[in-house]
Amino acid sequence: MGTAVLAELPTNATPQIDPLDNTTGCCPRFHPVGWDRQSLHFDNKRFVRAITRSKDHVPVDMAEVFGRVFEEMMEEGVFDEAHPFVLSRDLSAEQAEHLFAVDGDVPGEEMVTLSGHYRTRVFDAPYEEAPVLLGGFAHELAKDGEEVGDSYIFYTTCPKCAEAYGHNYMVVVDEVREPDPNAPTAPPIMKM
Repeated sequence: MGTAVLAELPTNATPQIDPLDNTTGCCPRFHPVGWDRQSLHFDNKRFVRAITRSKDHVPVDMAEVFGRVFEEMMEEGVFDEAHPFVLSRDLSAEQAEHLFAVDGDVPGEEMVTLSGHYRTRVFDAPYEEAPVLLGGFAHELAKDGEEVGDSYIFYTTCPKCAEAYGHNYMVVVDEVREPDPNAPTAPPIMKM
């Protein structure tokens, strides 16, 4: 299948999402063109970090947490409407981490930065398939000789908008590093 990159973007940039292509009054429609097989490069890219609670990996307070963070981002004028980008990952069955891309600080919220190189793949699948998609893309990158670091998912719309638009696009975003040539490798398997 391969992970050939289709385009390069400037450092800290993500593909644009048209905020006016919005028939739900909630999430803009996501178009995968420009997102699939993309290479992203971050150099101290700023994010607001928020934690949601989950029960068996199902969020229980996501609407409340996302609503609060987005409201604070808007109040501070640090939300980029054309580049809404939230990286999410499960920390455990009871907790998930969400990184909201921002153009400045949000007082009262935990601020973090990401630096590194990332690869993307777009999938149109049910939410419950996310763990399989994460594993499959990491395997694909490893087959191409890239070492995978942290893995995230950019859920492009909320469940109600995914249903309204007829697509549940998720962007898997994996940190990649060149393999360390000095790292010890497993000895070859001996056949008897």
